[in-house]
Amino acid sequence: MSERRACKAIGCCRMTMRYRTTQADDTSLRQRMRAIAQERRRFGYRRLHVLLRREGYLINHKKLFRLYREEKLTVRRRGGRKRAIGTRAPMLVPMTPNDRWSLDFVSDQLTDGRRFRILTVVDDCTRECLALVVDTSLSGIRVARELDRLMIERGKPRMVVSDNGSELTSNAILVWADQSRVEWHYIAPGKPMQNAFIESFNGRLRDELLNETLFTSLAQARVTLGSWRADYNDTRPHSQLGWRTRPSSR
Repeated sequence: MSERRACKAIGCCRMTMRYRTTQADDTSLRQRMRAIAQERRRFGYRRLHVLLRREGYLINHKKLFRLYREEKLTVRRRGGRKRAIGTRAPMLVPMTPNDRWSLDFVSDQLTDGRRFRILTVVDDCTRECLALVVDTSLSGIRVARELDRLMIERGKPRMVVSDNGSELTSNAILVWADQSRVEWHYIAPGKPMQNAFIESFNGRLRDELLNETLFTSLAQARVTLGSWRADYNDTRPHSQLGWRTRPSSR
């Protein structure tokens, strides 16, 4: 039986029978997307899209989102604490590097139960992570010494913003700020949103690294955090910078 008579018999359009799909083969794209998502487990489809475009994959973000959903790569949102409700004053964004640094502490523990702390320092203009200092104890004297080292490498900041922790309100820090002639601004107690840049960075650090890694020693923690800092500054796309890496601060 001819095609014409067969289609007429079953009530099927001949155009449907002769149709050949023009859909591109996305196997390599899917494989690369899965590989990146496995390596960077807390990256959503937008950052994956930026990284894939850097590697030469030209794809619309809507199609990538469809493939992302089909591969079941959606990042599960972790439960967060309740946020304070009320009027919040917007924080001014510094316009030049070294205009304002923010710093804070993050805690974690090794596999044997010993706890350690991380001093995080961020340039609020470039979003660059200036330092990740790891140790079991970080006193005010140690913080002042690390700030001196950063000033030698990068120059003096106009302002430093921090909370009211005991290390950051110690005599060592007060003397350092006076001798260095750097304005030190303390946020209001219980108002971490006033130090939003470092709080956002700490959230990324915990979500993308600390919650995903088991640390067996301080040496391993220092190496791992150093590698993550280099990747954060030079490779990771930042949404607030138009999905680019940090701008050069030199």
